[in-house]
Amino acid sequence: MVADPLYHVSQKDLYQDLKRLATILLLAIALSYAKTSPYVLVLGIAQDGGMPHAGCMKSCCKDLWKKPEKHLKVSAIAIIDPETKQSWMIDATPDFPAQHQIVTKEYQSELKGIFLTHGHIGHYTGLIHLGREVMGASSIPVYAMPEMKSFLQNNGPWEQLVSLNNIAIQELKNGEAVKLTSGLSITPFLVPHRDEYSETVGYRIDGPEKTLIFIPDIDKWSKWKKDIRDEVINVDYALLDGSFYANGEIPNRDMSAIPHPFVTETMDLFNSTSTTDKSKIYFIHLNHTNPALKENSDAFKEVNEQGYHITYEGQKFEL
Repeated sequence: MVADPLYHVSQKDLYQDLKRLATILLLAIALSYAKTSPYVLVLGIAQDGGMPHAGCMKSCCKDLWKKPEKHLKVSAIAIIDPETKQSWMIDATPDFPAQHQIVTKEYQSELKGIFLTHGHIGHYTGLIHLGREVMGASSIPVYAMPEMKSFLQNNGPWEQLVSLNNIAIQELKNGEAVKLTSGLSITPFLVPHRDEYSETVGYRIDGPEKTLIFIPDIDKWSKWKKDIRDEVINVDYALLDGSFYANGEIPNRDMSAIPHPFVTETMDLFNSTSTTDKSKIYFIHLNHTNPALKENSDAFKEVNEQGYHITYEGQKFEL
């Protein structure tokens, strides 16, 4: 029997059509996942004063004053859920206007609340933009620990935000999770820090598939009742206090008065841990003096060569 050439052509076309259909389906699945998977977005990586730092004309900041596109915003992150188009910010920094714009406009999400870590200026003063002089917001949920809540309620100008219902303070409890959506929750945990006005917390964020801890401020790891190595083992990502790279970074100032775990100390602490666990660590909240902020520096190279990372603005961590 002579084969029908038209039959073979149609079979070939069918195969190509099926192949194209499979490609389209796989792409659709990938796009669907990317569209609906929640993630943490890094809004800033600098210490409370940002970079360039007010009054600084040293080499770390001098050239940046004329380059606003290279300015670094103050440390903060956002949790964004594309499926519900909702978002939550952790800390309200002096850069709140720009960070709020990124979350609500660039990422097209509705801000459903702000979680505060503590009462130092880089972490809560952005709340002032919610007042009647600026946004005139209505009952924005602000999540705070008991002492932080009391500080806001009993000190101006913050108490005006409460009395005018610009913000609605939601009290947090140490170790008690707050459910954000069916697949997202956030849990505050106390850490030792200079608590002049409030207690200080880090946060654990649990997503559908992955977990992240955020500790932008802590004194020294040895002062904490928990072992940071155990905490890192039990999560997928760890955004940790990287304020200063090493002792002596700020000349003519007693750095014990502003205790933070030096980046070098943290790396030494994790020296014997696995490469996998080291790779989970991303340093954040870097002071303007920290040489690791510059990608061409020996400090930046050392961090990466040892298996760690420096966070960057716009970085995403899928949950």
